[in-house]
Amino acid sequence: MPSRASCASKPRIKVDKNESSGVFLPDDETMKKILVIDDEVELREMMVAALKHRGFEVVEATNGDTGVELARTETPDLILCDVHMGDMDGYRTLSLLRSQPSTNSIPFILMTGMADNEGMRHGMELGADDYLSKPFTIQVLYAAVEVRLKKAENLRDEAEKKLTDLRENISLMLPHELRTPLNGILAYGEILSTDARTLKPAEIAEMGQTIHESGKRLERLIENFLIYTQIEILAADSQQAVALRAKRTQHPEKLIEARARQQAQAAARPGDLSVELAGGSIAISEEHLAKIIDELLGNAFKFSKTGTPIRVTLSVSPKFATLTISDRGRGFSAEQIAKVGAYIQFGRKLHEQQGLGLGLVIVKGLTELHAGELAIQSAPREGTTVTVKLPPAPAA
Repeated sequence: MPSRASCASKPRIKVDKNESSGVFLPDDETMKKILVIDDEVELREMMVAALKHRGFEVVEATNGDTGVELARTETPDLILCDVHMGDMDGYRTLSLLRSQPSTNSIPFILMTGMADNEGMRHGMELGADDYLSKPFTIQVLYAAVEVRLKKAENLRDEAEKKLTDLRENISLMLPHELRTPLNGILAYGEILSTDARTLKPAEIAEMGQTIHESGKRLERLIENFLIYTQIEILAADSQQAVALRAKRTQHPEKLIEARARQQAQAAARPGDLSVELAGGSIAISEEHLAKIIDELLGNAFKFSKTGTPIRVTLSVSPKFATLTISDRGRGFSAEQIAKVGAYIQFGRKLHEQQGLGLGLVIVKGLTELHAGELAIQSAPREGTTVTVKLPPAPAA
């Protein structure tokens, strides 16, 4: 293996005489900033000169410590970092930057003259976006930089689009969904408070029933919003997630059947439900398992017609407890399944369904929090099968 001194004896960028001398102008006309971290002076200076020639703003660091500090203060659009440096190598530099919120999403390219599969795998596990094997040509440098910047730009555009869609869905749906049950409560409450003496008992009972149903609907909307927020918080806290996975449901078949019968009765479709449930123990709390059942069965009954079957099965193996709920309802397209997200409802204007569109997102979030898997198989007008796989609880 070559020594550190011999590796530093000459620059490891190959000059290509056919390289264009034109200046690169990014699509958004904003000069991109690149941080180069390398303790080889001649190589670093050549990279800085080449990148500036291409139209980039360049910041340079002679070691990992300085590089980490510059990444925090300069917030570059991309970082190029040598693997083999003095006290802090490229892996340690990458690990520190990925551990901090202000720098963990900056695209990061590792450079090394002694690339091997183990080192590359280690870098990728730490969060490196790409590798450059020394020596490399200026064209290869430009290509790697521009590919990473373009990918980062696409990711930002996609995130911005999702955020815009979320804002639009919230602004359009949330006021309506909250006001609809609230209006019923307020209207009938006012009638009861002002005209109670003139109302017949049957009319009072009917108004009371409407108020109760509106209140339950409002309660569910608020509950789903709070659960969704809780899932987001728990997902960011590894210690709470570990504690959550320690919860158990000892007899899931009993809980699932009870919640399924309750949902079928509420939909006035008890005859459409069939259940086939194995016994066992699942690594999830009864509360969260009940929420998964309620949301999936609520959707199955809501989006299928009376008289069509709803089937619920549970099987338990040493690896997974597998819950499936299938219907022969409206179904989703592959594109709609891929876009399952908070506050999104498909075909809302066409079908006028109610709710915030949080059901599937809550199920997905709870499943993943418990180290499980969610799969949706569906086709328009053919029905939907949702499969939830959760870890079985270990034997006592």
